[in-house]
Amino acid sequence: MEISKIPSQFQLSPYKSDEYLINGDLRKWEGKKSEVFSSIFSRNNKGETTPTFLGSVPDIDSETALEAASAAQKAYNRGKGVWPTMKVSQRIKCMETFVEKIKPHRDEVALLLMWEICKNKSDSYKEFDRTVDYITDTIEAYKNLDRKGANFQNEGGVLAHIRRGPLGVVLCLGPYNYPLNETFSLLIPAIIMGNTTVFKPAKQGVLLITPLLQAFKESFPPGVVNILFGRGRDIAAPIMKTGIIDVLALIGHSSSAVALQDLHPNKNRLRLILGLEAKNPAIILPDADLDHTVQECISGTLSYNGQRCTALKILYVHESVVEEFNLRFSKAVDDLKYGMPWEDTFLTPLPEPSKPEYIQALINDAKTHGAEIINSKGGEQIKNYCFPAVIYPVNSKMRLFHEEQFGPVIPIISFKDIDQPLDDMASSNFGQQVSLFGKNVDEIGPLIDSLANLVCRVNLNSACQRGPDVYPFTGRKNSAVGTLSVYDALRSFSIRTFLAAKSNSGNKKIIEDLLDSKASNFVTTEYLL
Repeated sequence: MEISKIPSQFQLSPYKSDEYLINGDLRKWEGKKSEVFSSIFSRNNKGETTPTFLGSVPDIDSETALEAASAAQKAYNRGKGVWPTMKVSQRIKCMETFVEKIKPHRDEVALLLMWEICKNKSDSYKEFDRTVDYITDTIEAYKNLDRKGANFQNEGGVLAHIRRGPLGVVLCLGPYNYPLNETFSLLIPAIIMGNTTVFKPAKQGVLLITPLLQAFKESFPPGVVNILFGRGRDIAAPIMKTGIIDVLALIGHSSSAVALQDLHPNKNRLRLILGLEAKNPAIILPDADLDHTVQECISGTLSYNGQRCTALKILYVHESVVEEFNLRFSKAVDDLKYGMPWEDTFLTPLPEPSKPEYIQALINDAKTHGAEIINSKGGEQIKNYCFPAVIYPVNSKMRLFHEEQFGPVIPIISFKDIDQPLDDMASSNFGQQVSLFGKNVDEIGPLIDSLANLVCRVNLNSACQRGPDVYPFTGRKNSAVGTLSVYDALRSFSIRTFLAAKSNSGNKKIIEDLLDSKASNFVTTEYLL
């Protein structure tokens, strides 16, 4: 690709980022840096076609990582720090300041999303806007949560003032596929509830954090948010070994979560908030509206090239309609347009250089065990992309049956008895969501009863998805620990704590004086508007 042929508004000058945030200071990194490349190829000065250089970020060492953890620990100060003891209204004001400071960076962040992780233009802007909405919704949800605690209860002769308090120091690790939105779905509720944090962005989708560093610095007290760039083994691993971390908040792979847990010296007190893998199925019943079902399955399997934990990753189609479904679905896949992110096509390059090879390995394995590519363009490859391959018939001998492919390859299984997909789901290591397509309520009703005990969200005649963010987002088995929604995340990053006193005249007088004097930020009946 000739850079000069790209519309000027989508051209990107390399970022030479050399800053990181510790204890409220934006520090210059003088050590080794990691170069960041896009999987989008362009011609260099020598006429060679190579991955496009996007910039560099600090490759921070273990010593600096431990300094960041110490800063977060000091800011929390065993719950005595400025941030955890601050009035709720003051913490909210800090968060309101933050969201206003990041809004001017919308175009910049969206452009970085397009180049670094190859997310199309519409979805890049949507990710930024959704994140802003998530923050403002979190602020309102926290106000509602605090209002519920702005009173005293009297049960069994005991007065109680019940509120929610922070958990401590949080290590926050986000994913590459939603490096802003899903990362902030961990970071924002953790901060606003009074915790202090150490945050390491994902390996890809890292540059977009650099324009936001100043906003973090200016919005929160020193040590509340510490932001490091580098490799997990140099940052997360040594921090976990210290035992400083009270909460591990991670969206990624279960192997990473297990490895980090094992490093903590006190696993019994380590809280976990994890969004992990999923192998979400679609179940297509004989009476499903195929026109609608095909469109939902296209969106479910291939939005952002299938690189979503909520993507549909295996399709169970009843044998009576599988031939017709396969014809329609394969044609719909082949009709999808591939192009550059700023062209806003549905299909874009894959950000991980190794992903096309991995997808091809899955296809080859499926062919070895009797499957075929049933769409004409399926599996066509270029350096940074593999055109979506529809694979049929798939069976349990294939890697595609078991592995979360996280990319553009779609396995289809024909079933006769509904117990087949149900048994497969029950045996699976995952249990996030399912999509159910059909009309007959006599069949759908009992199915929903079973499916609701296998996964945490049953989508009726619609693709799996995370939003709206006010709804619970969680999973069974290896798919999640904890629940992330605007409301549930606040609860996940906090604990119920309360003041109790025997209901006698002396205690009542003390409590009345506490409320009148406003000497305590915890003991308050202030009603937040």
